[in-house]
Amino acid sequence: MMTAMELHEVQDYDADPDAVFAMFCDQTWREEVCRATHAIDYSVSVEESDGGVTVRTTRVLPAKVPEPIKSMVGEHIEIIQTETWSATIDGSPRHADIDVRIAQQPASMTGTMTLEPHGSGTRQTVVGDVRVKIPLLGRRLEPEIAKAIRAALDKEGECARAYLTG
Repeated sequence: MMTAMELHEVQDYDADPDAVFAMFCDQTWREEVCRATHAIDYSVSVEESDGGVTVRTTRVLPAKVPEPIKSMVGEHIEIIQTETWSATIDGSPRHADIDVRIAQQPASMTGTMTLEPHGSGTRQTVVGDVRVKIPLLGRRLEPEIAKAIRAALDKEGECARAYLTG
Protein backbone atom coordinates (compact mmCIF):
# COMPACT_ATOMS: atom_id res chain seq x y z
CA MET A 1 0.00 0.00 0.00
CA MET A 2 1.30 3.44 -0.94
CA THR A 3 1.35 6.05 1.79
CA ALA A 4 1.46 9.81 1.38
CA MET A 5 3.47 12.57 2.95
CA GLU A 6 1.32 14.99 4.94
CA LEU A 7 1.71 18.70 4.31
CA HIS A 8 0.46 21.29 6.84
CA GLU A 9 1.02 25.00 6.16
CA VAL A 10 -0.34 28.15 7.79
CA GLN A 11 -0.37 31.76 6.59
CA ASP A 12 -1.76 34.70 8.57
CA TYR A 13 -3.18 37.87 7.00
CA ASP A 14 -4.09 41.28 8.45
CA ALA A 15 -7.53 41.34 6.83
CA ASP A 16 -10.88 39.78 7.57
CA PRO A 17 -11.80 36.40 6.02
CA ASP A 18 -14.22 37.97 3.51
CA ALA A 19 -11.47 40.22 2.13
CA VAL A 20 -9.01 37.32 1.92
CA PHE A 21 -11.61 35.13 0.21
CA ALA A 22 -12.45 37.90 -2.27
CA MET A 23 -8.73 38.17 -3.09
CA PHE A 24 -8.47 34.38 -3.59
CA CYS A 25 -11.36 34.65 -6.10
CA ASP A 26 -9.82 37.62 -7.95
CA GLN A 27 -8.53 36.46 -11.34
CA THR A 28 -6.15 39.43 -11.62
CA TRP A 29 -4.54 38.60 -8.26
CA ARG A 30 -4.22 34.92 -9.25
CA GLU A 31 -2.47 35.96 -12.47
CA GLU A 32 -0.12 38.17 -10.42
CA VAL A 33 0.77 35.12 -8.27
CA CYS A 34 1.50 33.13 -11.45
CA ARG A 35 3.93 35.83 -12.61
CA ALA A 36 5.51 36.03 -9.13
CA THR A 37 6.19 32.28 -9.23
CA HIS A 38 8.00 32.73 -12.57
CA ALA A 39 5.38 30.91 -14.63
CA ILE A 40 6.41 30.77 -18.28
CA ASP A 41 2.78 30.27 -19.27
CA TYR A 42 -0.41 30.25 -17.19
CA SER A 43 -4.19 30.35 -17.25
CA VAL A 44 -6.67 31.17 -14.51
CA SER A 45 -10.43 30.64 -14.37
CA VAL A 46 -12.83 31.58 -11.59
CA GLU A 47 -16.34 30.12 -11.79
CA GLU A 48 -19.20 30.69 -9.36
CA SER A 49 -22.01 28.17 -8.94
CA ASP A 50 -24.50 27.29 -6.21
CA GLY A 51 -22.93 29.79 -3.81
CA GLY A 52 -19.48 28.22 -4.16
CA VAL A 53 -16.48 29.13 -6.29
CA THR A 54 -14.07 26.98 -8.29
CA VAL A 55 -10.65 28.47 -9.03
CA ARG A 56 -8.48 26.64 -11.59
CA THR A 57 -4.90 27.68 -12.20
CA THR A 58 -2.56 26.06 -14.68
CA ARG A 59 1.12 27.10 -14.58
CA VAL A 60 4.12 26.04 -16.60
CA LEU A 61 7.23 26.55 -14.50
CA PRO A 62 10.95 25.94 -14.96
CA ALA A 63 11.81 22.58 -13.38
CA LYS A 64 13.93 23.72 -10.43
CA VAL A 65 14.38 20.24 -9.02
CA PRO A 66 17.37 18.01 -8.26
CA GLU A 67 19.03 16.58 -11.37
CA PRO A 68 17.76 12.98 -10.96
CA ILE A 69 14.19 14.31 -10.89
CA LYS A 70 14.80 16.72 -13.80
CA SER A 71 15.81 13.78 -15.98
CA MET A 72 12.32 12.37 -15.35
CA VAL A 73 10.26 15.58 -15.70
CA GLY A 74 12.21 17.62 -18.26
CA GLU A 75 12.96 21.34 -18.30
CA HIS A 76 9.42 22.46 -17.40
CA ILE A 77 6.67 21.32 -15.07
CA GLU A 78 2.98 21.99 -15.68
CA ILE A 79 0.98 22.31 -12.46
CA ILE A 80 -2.81 22.21 -12.46
CA GLN A 81 -4.41 23.44 -9.23
CA THR A 82 -8.13 23.36 -8.52
CA GLU A 83 -9.70 24.90 -5.42
CA THR A 84 -13.39 24.13 -4.92
CA TRP A 85 -14.75 26.56 -2.35
CA SER A 86 -18.05 25.53 -0.79
CA ALA A 87 -20.83 27.96 -0.04
CA THR A 88 -20.50 29.39 3.42
CA ILE A 89 -23.03 29.71 6.19
CA ASP A 90 -22.83 33.01 8.09
CA GLY A 91 -20.05 32.87 10.62
CA SER A 92 -18.53 29.57 9.51
CA PRO A 93 -14.96 29.36 8.21
CA ARG A 94 -14.44 29.30 4.44
CA HIS A 95 -13.48 25.84 3.21
CA ALA A 96 -12.06 24.54 -0.08
CA ASP A 97 -11.06 21.15 -1.38
CA ILE A 98 -7.70 21.38 -3.15
CA ASP A 99 -6.38 19.20 -5.93
CA VAL A 100 -2.86 19.81 -7.28
CA ARG A 101 -1.59 17.70 -10.19
CA ILE A 102 1.67 17.70 -12.07
CA ALA A 103 0.72 17.08 -15.70
CA GLN A 104 2.05 13.87 -17.22
CA GLN A 105 3.62 12.86 -13.91
CA PRO A 106 2.46 10.51 -11.13
CA ALA A 107 2.63 13.30 -8.52
CA SER A 108 -0.25 15.07 -6.78
CA MET A 109 -1.55 16.66 -3.63
CA THR A 110 -5.13 16.51 -2.40
CA GLY A 111 -6.34 18.28 0.69
CA THR A 112 -8.22 21.22 2.14
CA MET A 113 -7.80 24.93 2.67
CA THR A 114 -9.56 26.82 5.43
CA LEU A 115 -9.89 30.57 6.00
CA GLU A 116 -10.97 31.49 9.50
CA PRO A 117 -10.80 34.51 11.82
CA HIS A 118 -7.58 34.70 13.79
CA GLY A 119 -7.08 37.65 16.12
CA SER A 120 -7.93 40.74 14.08
CA GLY A 121 -7.13 38.98 10.80
CA THR A 122 -7.40 35.66 8.99
CA ARG A 123 -5.57 32.36 9.22
CA GLN A 124 -5.21 30.25 6.08
CA THR A 125 -4.55 26.57 6.81
CA VAL A 126 -3.62 24.13 4.06
CA VAL A 127 -3.56 20.42 4.90
CA GLY A 128 -2.87 17.86 2.22
CA ASP A 129 -1.41 14.53 1.24
CA VAL A 130 1.47 14.62 -1.23
CA ARG A 131 1.76 11.46 -3.32
CA VAL A 132 4.26 10.29 -5.91
CA LYS A 133 3.12 6.99 -7.37
CA ILE A 134 6.46 5.55 -8.43
CA PRO A 135 7.43 2.25 -6.81
CA LEU A 136 10.52 2.52 -4.58
CA LEU A 137 11.27 6.17 -5.55
CA GLY A 138 7.94 7.79 -4.64
CA ARG A 139 8.64 8.13 -0.93
CA ARG A 140 12.00 9.78 -1.66
CA LEU A 141 10.44 12.22 -4.16
CA GLU A 142 7.46 13.26 -2.02
CA PRO A 143 9.56 15.59 0.21
CA GLU A 144 10.80 17.40 -2.91
CA ILE A 145 7.24 17.89 -4.16
CA ALA A 146 6.13 19.04 -0.68
CA LYS A 147 9.06 21.50 -0.60
CA ALA A 148 7.95 22.98 -3.95
CA ILE A 149 4.34 23.28 -2.74
CA ARG A 150 5.51 25.01 0.46
CA ALA A 151 7.61 27.46 -1.58
CA ALA A 152 4.61 28.23 -3.80
CA LEU A 153 2.39 28.79 -0.74
CA ASP A 154 5.01 31.11 0.78
CA LYS A 155 5.22 33.14 -2.46
CA GLU A 156 1.42 33.26 -2.61
CA GLY A 157 1.40 34.50 1.00
CA GLU A 158 3.88 37.28 0.12
CA CYS A 159 1.70 38.35 -2.81
CA ALA A 160 -1.40 38.22 -0.62
CA ARG A 161 0.09 40.43 2.09
CA ALA A 162 1.23 42.97 -0.51
CA TYR A 163 -2.22 42.96 -2.15
CA LEU A 164 -4.10 43.30 1.14
CA THR A 165 -1.98 46.25 2.31
CA GLY A 166 -2.70 48.05 -0.96
